[in-house]
Amino acid sequence: MLHKIVRTLVLLAAIALAVGVTFSGRVSAIFQHEHSASQKTTAGTERKVLYWYDAMNPQHHYNKPGKAPDGMDLVPQYAKENSARAATNTAAPEMAKMPAGTVKIAPDKQQLIGVRTEIVARQSLVRSVRTTGQLTSDETKLAHVHVKINGFIDKAYVDYIGQLVKKGQPLFTLYSPDLVATEEEYLIAKRGAKNLGTSEFAEVSQGSQSLLRSTRERLKLWDISDEQIKKLDETGEVTRTLTFYSPVSGFVTDRKAFPQTAVTPDMDLYLISDLSTIWVNADVYEYEVPFVKVGQTADMQLSYYAGKTYTGKITYIYPTVDSVSRTVKVRIEFPNPNFELKPQMFANVQLKINYGKQILVPQEAVMDSGDKQYVFVVHEGGVFEPRTIQMGAKLEGKVVVLSGLSAGETIVTSGNFLIDSESRLKSAMSGMQH
Repeated sequence: MLHKIVRTLVLLAAIALAVGVTFSGRVSAIFQHEHSASQKTTAGTERKVLYWYDAMNPQHHYNKPGKAPDGMDLVPQYAKENSARAATNTAAPEMAKMPAGTVKIAPDKQQLIGVRTEIVARQSLVRSVRTTGQLTSDETKLAHVHVKINGFIDKAYVDYIGQLVKKGQPLFTLYSPDLVATEEEYLIAKRGAKNLGTSEFAEVSQGSQSLLRSTRERLKLWDISDEQIKKLDETGEVTRTLTFYSPVSGFVTDRKAFPQTAVTPDMDLYLISDLSTIWVNADVYEYEVPFVKVGQTADMQLSYYAGKTYTGKITYIYPTVDSVSRTVKVRIEFPNPNFELKPQMFANVQLKINYGKQILVPQEAVMDSGDKQYVFVVHEGGVFEPRTIQMGAKLEGKVVVLSGLSAGETIVTSGNFLIDSESRLKSAMSGMQH
């Protein structure tokens, strides 16, 4: 029995060995045939290797065979390839022209890391700058009332601060011994000119006329009006006191003229403010000043008049910067026909800054390395190029791009941190290899 089992096993082993030898020869023949056919597709000549490349990063080329950074063998690029191989490596020469750090990411991987993109476009940009300001009088419409001769206030017609006066309205009367003496001199000169003006002696006639002119001019230099001098001519009587009138319309904001008070030319008797227009000095941060221009409109709201907006114009930008707040004062002029706006009020001011048409990108699209800022520009085939840009103003989640991008290009707005990580890794590997 045992002898029969041994014979059977030997017979099976011999059959298996014969089949294996026969099949092996056929498989070898098949591979040799395919290899020969593959060689024939290359025009019957041995293929020429142009360079070796990393299969995972086709844009990295090498002059000799070896290992890629990930440990895989470098793949030869032959002078002639079949159409399928050529289609697979079309992106390699294109990426070779891209800046360092350019990466190619498959669509499924882009979806996995949450890549979102946006087309760059020029947009009209108007920004509102909100600030605070304080109301003040229009300095070009302030009138200081003085006398030009020593004397005494006799009557004060305007006798309290805050009183509204009209131009030409009487303010006070003044008694001045010097003024009375000059009036008398004027009347004497007038009579002399009348009596001696026809004298046959030219010197006498001219002297009388000269004295009349000089006394009249002295009265005018003391702010005695032509009407008052005319009245003096008509009556021929010296007036003990003379009345002084308001030179402008406005509110009395300061007063030093009181009855029976001695006054001198250096005293500021009244300060009259024309409040038909009002100034507002608003504080603008120094980095915003280049975009503020004289003539721009501005809106103002007051807490005292809820829901009401006043519109004015910028008339002046002050030349200095506050060293603490780093702001520049901007003067805005507002009409004030009903005198609702009062000096020393505080206001909320809104300036509209027009930047014109600018390229805007989301702030999250910009990568900041400290010494430079860049975005990832999207190319066909899932290629992402790091592009350095020059940033302008930041506002409401957007950044103005001054240079580095053109309208119509597509950039990454989300998922760029992961793209940046791969870009940095690739740049580091490229530097080590070369």
